Amino acid sequence: MNGFLITVLLVIIVLYVILLYNNIIRKRNETDNAFGSVDAMLKKRYDLLPNLIETVKQYTIHEASTLSDITKLRAGLTENLSNEARIGLHNDISRQLDRIMVTVENYPDLKASQNFLKLQSSWNETEEQISASRRFFNSTVTDYNNAIQTFPASILADIFKFSPMNVLETKEQERQNISAKDLFRS
Repeated sequence: MNGFLITVLLVIIVLYVILLYNNIIRKRNETDNAFGSVDAMLKKRYDLLPNLIETVKQYTIHEASTLSDITKLRAGLTENLSNEARIGLHNDISRQLDRIMVTVENYPDLKASQNFLKLQSSWNETEEQISASRRFFNSTVTDYNNAIQTFPASILADIFKFSPMNVLETKEQERQNISAKDLFRS
C-alpha cells in the first residue's frame, strides 16, 4: 500500500511538471506569434513608405532631406537585424514620418490630393494596427514572464533556462508632445 501511494504521488508530480512545462512553452509560442503580428504590421507600414514618399515628393521639394532619411532607414530594414534593432529602426522611421505629416500642413494641394488622402488613411489604419499588435505582444510577454517567474514554475524555468522577455517600450522622447515649431527648425 505504501509503495502504491508513493507511485501515485510520483505520477502526480511528473504530470504536474509536464503541465507546467507545456504551459511555459505555450506562453513562449504565443509571445513569438504576437511578435510576428507586430512584425507583419511593421512590414505593412514598410510597404506603404515608398508610395507615401513619392506622393509627398511631388509637392515638397524643400523636405528632400527628411524623405532621403526615411528612404535610408527603410533600406536598413532589409538587413538581418535582431528584433530589438528592427523595432528601433521602425521607431526612427516613425519620428521622421511625424516630421513629414507636420510638414504636409504647409502644402494645401498635397492635403487635398486624393492619392495622399488615401495613403494617409491607410497609414493611420496601419499605425493603429501596429499599436494594437504592440499591446497584444506586451500582454503575451507579461503572461510568459509571470509564468516563468512564479513559484513553482520558476524552478522549472530555471532548470530549462527559460529567460524573461522584454516588452516593447516607448522611449521617453517619444512620449513627449511633438512641437511643430521645433520640427521646422531642424
